[in-house]
Amino acid sequence: MSSTTSTRTRILQVAAQLVGDSPDGDISTRAVCEAAQVGAPALYRHFGDKEGLLSAVVDHGFERYLATKREREASADPVEDLRRGWDSHVEFAVRNPNLYRLMNSPAMRTPPAAALESHRILTRDLERAAAQGRIRVAPELAAQMVMSANMGVALMLVARPATFDDPGLSRRVRDAVHASILTPDLDPDPGTGAREGAEVPSAAARLSALLRQAQGSGLSTAEAALMKEWLDRVANTGPEG
Repeated sequence: MSSTTSTRTRILQVAAQLVGDSPDGDISTRAVCEAAQVGAPALYRHFGDKEGLLSAVVDHGFERYLATKREREASADPVEDLRRGWDSHVEFAVRNPNLYRLMNSPAMRTPPAAALESHRILTRDLERAAAQGRIRVAPELAAQMVMSANMGVALMLVARPATFDDPGLSRRVRDAVHASILTPDLDPDPGTGAREGAEVPSAAARLSALLRQAQGSGLSTAEAALMKEWLDRVANTGPEG
């Protein structure tokens, strides 16, 4: 490892540690320099300013979070993978409260590439579930619903632990959100066990997922895109629409 890489890595690791140990999650560049035993010019050369340093800490945090996602092999049950993905998200947040708040701070104007990858992993699991006829909305909408609820629970647990002190809260919210997007009884056969009126949206979500997976659907790119748009609209309308 070159001295330049070593210095940058040392500063980043020290900053991440100080963020984790800080009472309020804030750090000063002076404290980082002292702990990393570097001068301020070295920090500014590698990260530009404090915002650049915190952005790098966020990237580092997302990489740590994604390491658990990348190592997990997809099982034959995408719904179980969704449950495990939710639980691991909350577990990471609770173990790294300051880092998690920083990772999801509005001050981070540009989402790190790793954050987008995390969303793609979730969407991929939902597409697998849709292909089995197990969700009743389009995977993209389902991913937005799951991610927003998952992050909301995690942020409340780390930001207001005295108020949100029910150890079963995350599981209850998880199951409620999943119940709103999954077909009843988690039946892989879309023709059985479905709530009355939900068969058409579920079938549309399944066909849309299968169309994305198909290599030779017989449709042109434009036709496939239009078909997907129609199917997703039907899936997202739901039986009440």
